[in-house]
Amino acid sequence: MSGDESWYDEAAGPLVRPYTITSGRTPAGTARLDLSTQVMTLRSEQEPAGLGPEHVAIVQLCRHPVSIAEIAVYVKIPLGVVRVLVGDLIERGLVITRSPAHNPAQAPDLETLQAVLDGLIKY
Repeated sequence: MSGDESWYDEAAGPLVRPYTITSGRTPAGTARLDLSTQVMTLRSEQEPAGLGPEHVAIVQLCRHPVSIAEIAVYVKIPLGVVRVLVGDLIERGLVITRSPAHNPAQAPDLETLQAVLDGLIKY
């Protein structure tokens, strides 16, 4: 097998290792990016220069809010890689994020949850 053939799979197409996409970096601890964190591209008159194809795909996808999990599915790259790439885009000021509120005071009470469960069981 020649060198070029080892990087291609008939069903999957060209194979690129996740650490190649991120240059071996792991998600930065500065921005917490949960699966449900919403990412949205900030308005820009032109496509920013110097971005990799995965960065560009995320910028184009997130013109409307999209979760980290959805980005991984649509762009077809692992979650850890998505977190690194979104972190890059945050640092460049190209996207903003919004994490879901984890305020216990806003969580439904036990009675409400039980009523929902009881309603689901009836059907």
